[in-house]
Amino acid sequence: MKKFFVKNWSNILFVLFLALLIIPQTRMPIMVTVQRLISFSPSTTSENKREILNDYDWMLMTFEETPYSFQLVKDKVVVLNFWATWCPPCVAEIPSFQKLYDGYGSKVEFLFVTSEEKERVDTFMQKHGYDLLIYFQRYAAPKQLESRALPTTFVISKEGAIAIKETGVADWNSKKVRNLLDDLLDE
Repeated sequence: MKKFFVKNWSNILFVLFLALLIIPQTRMPIMVTVQRLISFSPSTTSENKREILNDYDWMLMTFEETPYSFQLVKDKVVVLNFWATWCPPCVAEIPSFQKLYDGYGSKVEFLFVTSEEKERVDTFMQKHGYDLLIYFQRYAAPKQLESRALPTTFVISKEGAIAIKETGVADWNSKKVRNLLDDLLDE
């Protein structure tokens, strides 16, 4: 029996790992951890290829259920993230967003947009101790900000140039992102 385990230990670990992925209570933490391990700094779009956002006509709802016009972020540097609590890549990148928000929250407009129920989002935020500004999407985003994948994040300059459009998990607290935000704030 001991020879069997010594000879097949890697197969046994693999089967155990697969079993843990099937169990809902262990699947999400494993997937989040793996996503964090593979996340890199997002790709930026070169200045001459940046698309200009021309439609700021979009209404969101705050946590307090008051309307919030996307027009309010026009002429400001914006980090706009579409996410959900059930999405492992979304959950994986939130800690890096929290650190970025802690450093730039007074200089950059952060909008974390979800279509989930307020109670679920509130429970998630409190459980993890996040204090990000969450907005609820009731209407479709402007065409240039539409995405069918979660998470999707946009970094938009004061002039409306989309400097980053990243789909999937990324490390948002990287030096590369911080340098970009500094450059956009100096424009």
